[in-house]
Amino acid sequence: MKRDALIKQIREKRSYLCVGLDTDTNKIPAHLRNDADAVFNFNKAIIDATRETCVSYKINTAFYEALGVKGWEAMEKTVHYIGEDHFKIADAKRGDIGNTSDQYAKAFFETLPFDAVTVAPYMGEDSVKPFLQYEGKWAIVLGLTSNKGAGDFELQQAGTELLYEKVLTTVAKWGTPENLMFVVGATQADEFIRIRELIPDHFLLVPGVGAQGGSLKDISEKAMNADCGLLVNASRAVIYASGGADFGAAAKEVAAGYQKEMAAYL
Repeated sequence: MKRDALIKQIREKRSYLCVGLDTDTNKIPAHLRNDADAVFNFNKAIIDATRETCVSYKINTAFYEALGVKGWEAMEKTVHYIGEDHFKIADAKRGDIGNTSDQYAKAFFETLPFDAVTVAPYMGEDSVKPFLQYEGKWAIVLGLTSNKGAGDFELQQAGTELLYEKVLTTVAKWGTPENLMFVVGATQADEFIRIRELIPDHFLLVPGVGAQGGSLKDISEKAMNADCGLLVNASRAVIYASGGADFGAAAKEVAAGYQKEMAAYL
């Protein structure tokens, strides 16, 4: 999906909600757990309940890879079921030497129809470039995360700037706002003003709203640009809104609440 198509979806739906499909077989409703295709059927119900109020889905591949072949099959069916009208993110955090990254890019952009892959930039330009060679596809590079370990490297001084700032400004030169996004954790709200000074035009994928405590209001006020420039991810707060047979209806209600709040900020 190209940038203008994503912006069009955001404006039409008055939403920049990304629903995270971090589907854990231990957390899905009990009545589904003996289903031979439990993960896909759970995802299908969540997608049906939320597709009108979100513009994106983020599939955390770890939850699927942990299940072996069946998990990979469920992921493949899920990404096809989502369709072409939503921005589909493989949250895989890949990043390796160039020829290996070539194969990762092929896996997610050719074999599977994802629009974007999350990428770790530690190994440098040649590890990220393969993801930037596909028309209408995106690399979403880790910028500033919200985990405790962010202080180990990302928030350390690197010359005259913090390391995450150097990552943002350096990686931004490898692509354009048409094919590069950055991950910035929702709990790092105080840094959003500085981030927008460094990369005013790029989209930001912002996890950490909902169960992790990030403030949608703070993010929207400090990080939104003229094109919105945000995909705010909510995972557990939406998909596990209920552990009962009404889980789809509960997910729909929570997602609609996010959409209503987002509409007020756009």
